[in-house]
Amino acid sequence: MTAPGTAPAPPSPTRKGSRWIEEWDPENEAFWNAKGEKIARRNLVFSVLSEHIGFSIWTMWSVLVLFMGPEYGLTPADKFLLTSVVTLVGAVVRVPYTFAVAIFGGRNWTIVSAALLLIPTVAAFAVMEPGTSYNTFLLVGLLAGIGGGNFASSMTNINAFFPLRKKGWALGLNAGGGNIGVPVLQLAGLAVIGASGGPRVLLGIYIPLIVIAATLAALYMDNLSSVKNDTGAAIDSAKDAHTWIMSFLYIGTFGSFIGYSFAFGQVLTNQFGRTPLQAAYLTFIGPLLGSLIRPVGGWLADRYGGARITLYNYVGMAAATAVLVYASMQKSLPLFVSVFVVLFVLSGLGNGSTYKMIPGIFHAKAVAKGLEGEEAAAYGRRLSGASMGLIGAVGALGGVGINLAFRQSFLSYGSGTGAFVAFLAFYAACFAVTWAVYLRRSAGRITASGPTSEAKPQLSYAEV
Repeated sequence: MTAPGTAPAPPSPTRKGSRWIEEWDPENEAFWNAKGEKIARRNLVFSVLSEHIGFSIWTMWSVLVLFMGPEYGLTPADKFLLTSVVTLVGAVVRVPYTFAVAIFGGRNWTIVSAALLLIPTVAAFAVMEPGTSYNTFLLVGLLAGIGGGNFASSMTNINAFFPLRKKGWALGLNAGGGNIGVPVLQLAGLAVIGASGGPRVLLGIYIPLIVIAATLAALYMDNLSSVKNDTGAAIDSAKDAHTWIMSFLYIGTFGSFIGYSFAFGQVLTNQFGRTPLQAAYLTFIGPLLGSLIRPVGGWLADRYGGARITLYNYVGMAAATAVLVYASMQKSLPLFVSVFVVLFVLSGLGNGSTYKMIPGIFHAKAVAKGLEGEEAAAYGRRLSGASMGLIGAVGALGGVGINLAFRQSFLSYGSGTGAFVAFLAFYAACFAVTWAVYLRRSAGRITASGPTSEAKPQLSYAEV
């Protein structure tokens, strides 16, 4: 182990003929300042680009359904089901995408995962016209779900590059840059609709961008040997109760963000009678602000503690949802849109704070096990990186639930009011879990095995 005040010997940055970094010690400040930060930031930039386009392809059906007028023969319920299956696949593939980083290396898998985005994009380009069967649209929508997996592999990869003290900012920036693929796609859709273009124009824009992202990843990203061949980390993280507790909390933040991103335009057209163009003018605002503020959520969590920021954030989300129920019942479009945007912002803020909690929890468990220094940091990186994929997968299932809830609400009541009542109850449950597990005085302590109320605890959960 390298002494805290000295830089390690300059590592061999690559294996012959590839881009493999054999030694990586970001917790060592001398190493980090000498070369680690530069390498980490470079990988972060191109990871964000690939993940950004992945989000755009995953959520492209939220815009494509706005192009699908009466001539396509689809009901509102059909469209909500279509976006639900897209969200579902995006959630499920996050699990294998997390394993892929350990099997193939972060750079290598970024190249592959970016190139795979050509499949759903070209397929949608081929079938996007009136007369195509609904089952065909469902099948092509399933393909688009692979774009959701890019997030899991990207977060797992970037988590390994940064020291604990920088993770909230780095993970927030990585995820926020990816999330912003949603409003960018919606803005592109707005421009295409405004120019009287068809859906194939929108899809055609993204095909060369996918090629560019894969090429840049090949040229400028790196693999970390310390991450490769550690597929057992995912199994270990799956056995930890905190992985599933954080998954539940992430349903409330990211599940809300992605679910509302898919559903917002449809709610505006079905409940408030907006045309596709009118809806497109509004739908991008919430995802844009929610994406931009995600790094702020990570930064606030770095400074004040992720659990505290997450707790207060759920208070805000519940309050905003209560106002949405009122606006929906009163059919007030200005109030509805304004508060929906606030809810998007809060979901983005909570995304950043919840993801900051993850490495903090596992590092704290390492300390509770008696580990110190780089050994503790390595333990935390190993389990937190693996758990992020599982947490991201379960969290994305919240988007499925939101779209199905809206579908049922419109079928039963002709509006989204019933769905918002259900969301309000869920945010209350998330608040209760955050407080009970991570902030309650008698439970807010951590040992190697989990929460404890013993007299001499090792570390407070409120510090994560």
